[in-house]
Amino acid sequence: MKETAKREASSSKVYGLGCIGAIIYFISNATSFWMGVLGVLKAIVWPAILVYEVFKFIGVQ
Repeated sequence: MKETAKREASSSKVYGLGCIGAIIYFISNATSFWMGVLGVLKAIVWPAILVYEVFKFIGVQ
Protein backbone atom coordinates (compact mmCIF):
# COMPACT_ATOMS: atom_id res chain seq x y z
CA MET A 1 0.00 0.00 0.00
CA LYS A 2 2.84 2.39 0.75
CA GLU A 3 4.41 1.76 -2.66
CA THR A 4 1.17 2.75 -4.41
CA ALA A 5 0.97 6.00 -2.49
CA LYS A 6 4.61 6.75 -3.22
CA ARG A 7 4.11 6.10 -6.96
CA GLU A 8 1.02 8.31 -7.09
CA ALA A 9 2.81 11.12 -5.31
CA SER A 10 5.69 11.16 -7.78
CA SER A 11 3.36 11.12 -10.78
CA SER A 12 1.41 14.00 -9.27
CA LYS A 13 4.62 16.01 -9.05
CA VAL A 14 5.42 15.34 -12.70
CA TYR A 15 1.86 16.29 -13.72
CA GLY A 16 2.09 19.45 -11.61
CA LEU A 17 5.39 20.49 -13.18
CA GLY A 18 3.93 19.79 -16.61
CA CYS A 19 0.92 21.98 -15.84
CA ILE A 20 3.12 24.82 -14.60
CA GLY A 21 5.28 24.59 -17.70
CA ALA A 22 2.22 24.51 -19.95
CA ILE A 23 0.71 27.54 -18.18
CA ILE A 24 3.94 29.49 -18.64
CA TYR A 25 4.14 28.47 -22.31
CA PHE A 26 0.53 29.31 -23.15
CA ILE A 27 0.50 32.61 -21.24
CA SER A 28 3.80 33.75 -22.76
CA ASN A 29 2.38 33.13 -26.26
CA ALA A 30 -1.01 34.74 -25.54
CA THR A 31 -1.85 37.82 -27.59
CA SER A 32 -4.70 39.01 -25.36
CA PHE A 33 -6.14 38.49 -21.89
CA TRP A 34 -8.73 35.99 -23.10
CA MET A 35 -6.12 34.01 -25.00
CA GLY A 36 -4.23 33.81 -21.70
CA VAL A 37 -7.35 32.51 -19.96
CA LEU A 38 -7.80 29.95 -22.73
CA GLY A 39 -4.14 29.02 -22.31
CA VAL A 40 -4.66 28.28 -18.61
CA LEU A 41 -7.61 26.05 -19.46
CA LYS A 42 -5.55 24.27 -22.12
CA ALA A 43 -2.75 23.78 -19.61
CA ILE A 44 -5.11 21.95 -17.27
CA VAL A 45 -6.20 19.45 -19.92
CA TRP A 46 -2.97 19.12 -21.95
CA PRO A 47 -2.50 15.40 -21.15
CA ALA A 48 -5.90 14.59 -22.65
CA ILE A 49 -5.10 16.63 -25.75
CA LEU A 50 -1.73 14.88 -26.07
CA VAL A 51 -3.26 11.40 -25.83
CA TYR A 52 -5.98 12.34 -28.33
CA GLU A 53 -3.42 13.59 -30.85
CA VAL A 54 -1.22 10.51 -30.41
CA PHE A 55 -4.19 8.19 -30.94
CA LYS A 56 -5.21 10.18 -34.01
CA PHE A 57 -1.64 9.97 -35.36
CA ILE A 58 -1.37 6.20 -34.94
CA GLY A 59 -4.88 5.60 -36.28
CA VAL A 60 -6.70 4.26 -33.21
CA GLN A 61 -10.46 4.51 -33.69
